[in-house]
Amino acid sequence: MTATLAQVNKGDELPATSVRVTRGDLVRYAGASGDFNPIHYSESFARQVGLPDVIAHGMLTMALATRLVSDWVGDPGRIVEHGVRFTRPVVVPDDEEGALVELSGKVAAVNEDGTVKLTLTAKCAGQGVLGGAYALVRLP
Repeated sequence: MTATLAQVNKGDELPATSVRVTRGDLVRYAGASGDFNPIHYSESFARQVGLPDVIAHGMLTMALATRLVSDWVGDPGRIVEHGVRFTRPVVVPDDEEGALVELSGKVAAVNEDGTVKLTLTAKCAGQGVLGGAYALVRLP
């Protein structure tokens, strides 16, 4: 769905989506991003530094939230601003199912300058993994 400014009201919800993140996804993301920190592939290293297991890259989690927004606006070029805080890691088990990241969003404000502020939520295992997540978009 491509949203337009005339169709949007404060409180409207973006279509929620869920994405499975597997260890294979972490390998592909590491190759694309150049982030080869062993917390993203080595269980023993992750545990050694106090993590429960291998975790997804924070920027990958942010990218999933960004994809929710870009799918809704229909054009990633319409995203004016985007920010998050990483509040909890996405633990990715060593199985074919991986971790399920649930994404949702809501219109927080429709501004006079033609921009729309969205609040975003990303959860894994029932817990929020991004804090203060938002996007500012300019709709047609």
